[in-house]
Amino acid sequence: MEERILSPSLLASDFGRLAEAVKKIEEGGGNAVHIDVMDGTFVPEVSFGQVVVRSLRPLSRLPFDVHLMVQNPERQIQSFAAAGADWITFHQEAAPDTALQLIQKIHSLGKKAGISVKPGTSVKVLKNLLEFADIILIMTVEPGFGGQKLIPQCLDKVRELCALKKELGLNYKISVDGGVNAQTLDSVLQSGIDIAVSGSAFFNGSLGWR
Repeated sequence: MEERILSPSLLASDFGRLAEAVKKIEEGGGNAVHIDVMDGTFVPEVSFGQVVVRSLRPLSRLPFDVHLMVQNPERQIQSFAAAGADWITFHQEAAPDTALQLIQKIHSLGKKAGISVKPGTSVKVLKNLLEFADIILIMTVEPGFGGQKLIPQCLDKVRELCALKKELGLNYKISVDGGVNAQTLDSVLQSGIDIAVSGSAFFNGSLGWR
């Protein structure tokens, strides 16, 4: 089995010390930097923009794992790619009819393409996209706020995606985001994930990643 990837989320860091947070990710065993982009429309709050990604990019060689929690993601993909994103994930719910075109757009920019679903969305809506996507991100909390508790039923989607990957002979990575901490880590890993996004538990030192 390939090594699992830890992608700590800057959303849980001190926004006044983002450079230090990136350094902590590097020194704390992180394999990528997860950057949650929130627009105040798709989710209630606003977080990072392109200027932040551009400012942090020279500080690390780790992949920047940009998660677009935005309406109209097609308006943001090119500028985030130019700012330094390596992996760009958008929500199926924000682009139900254009998801394949967005994946192709991300690939045309030389980036890895991810697609995400909220807790209430079935992975069945992704079946025709699985062969094209690099990352499938399962939200294990409602997107938009840090520090929430993992919804255990969402891990059933991970197991379903693992079965589909084997059945169809595909190579996408399965990521989970939300409530990954010392209490839930074992069940998250056992579900078959490839990428774990952790925020509060990583930055307070309690995650116990190994």
